[in-house]
Amino acid sequence: MIYLDHAATTPISDGALEVYTKVAKQYYGNASSLHDEGSAAKQILEASAKTIASTLNARSRDIYFTSGATESNFLAIYSLLAAKKGKHIITTPLEHSSVWNVFLKLQKEGYELTFLSVDEFGAVSPKELEQALRDDTVLASIQHVNSETGTIQDIAKLGGVLREHKVILHSDCVQSYGRIPVDVQRLNVDAISVSSHKIYGPKGVGAVWVNPEIDWKPMLPDPETPKKLKQGTSDVPSIAAFATAAKEITQRREEEQERIWNFRTKLVAEILKMDFEVEVEEHPDQKIPNILGLRFPGMEGQFLMLECNQAGLAISTGSACQVGSDQPNKTMMAIGKSEQEAREFVRLSFGKENNEKQISEIIEKMNSILQRHFDKVNHYRTKG
Repeated sequence: MIYLDHAATTPISDGALEVYTKVAKQYYGNASSLHDEGSAAKQILEASAKTIASTLNARSRDIYFTSGATESNFLAIYSLLAAKKGKHIITTPLEHSSVWNVFLKLQKEGYELTFLSVDEFGAVSPKELEQALRDDTVLASIQHVNSETGTIQDIAKLGGVLREHKVILHSDCVQSYGRIPVDVQRLNVDAISVSSHKIYGPKGVGAVWVNPEIDWKPMLPDPETPKKLKQGTSDVPSIAAFATAAKEITQRREEEQERIWNFRTKLVAEILKMDFEVEVEEHPDQKIPNILGLRFPGMEGQFLMLECNQAGLAISTGSACQVGSDQPNKTMMAIGKSEQEAREFVRLSFGKENNEKQISEIIEKMNSILQRHFDKVNHYRTKG
């Protein structure tokens, strides 16, 4: 199987797995306990927070570990809402379901939502953002990188608009973290969410950074620890492995991203040479190389994905949160595609395992699948 679904998840790195195993065996104490075993675990927890913070240009005391990006988004948004009075929230139709579903819940709780429109590439207009602001706007949540097209939002500019109006900004940085610089001081954000398993760390762990200047409050407050985002026993082995993966991917980021750019460029060139109509769904310049959105007009993305799986290619029809849904791809719909066009969408996403030697095999298998499909379509049309 050639794995082309790294935006959904990545295999754990050897380094992260080694650290996980070592910490799980040797540092099993509860980091909240006062005995030596607990103190040793706490030291690893603090060192891990320092490592994650260094990749974000942040302070370690402002890093809070969670069970993953879904919990990170949920806890961050609810905690930030406690910092300011207001019932109006701004977001986009492109957000991951873990953000989208939080806002649907908040809507039932009395909050009003404004969904910003996006252009044909999925970019948000700073002018429209400013026009959407109201006196009671309390929060905006805008993703840094779209998980289906790879479009990079200009979060720093959007955050600048919100700072002028003293509106809090949360950003889901799951797809950008480890791929492009995520500097919380330059992005003008007040909280971000990141995930371990997207960067070759273990599943079940993530983190939130929160601006210390914001008077946020945890969803489940504890008088003894008023600034603890969540209660409970920390998963020290997973957190240590997450920190290891974060250090590995950020240290090699520029070199690896250049390698993936070259791989992607050559793959796209070969795809465009095939005798089939194809649309590359991407921003012309503001995009990460790891994600490639495609449409082959006349072929459903779900069918292509299943056929690729049979042929040994692991691709996706979009964000993993939408897999199994009968609904057309919501990112495609948001950027103005028809329902049929949205159903044609597939996503290829690249990682360390992918290399140029795989390109000929990918093209050969996709070409064979497309040829069989359109031969059948033309046969039935002729027969009809």
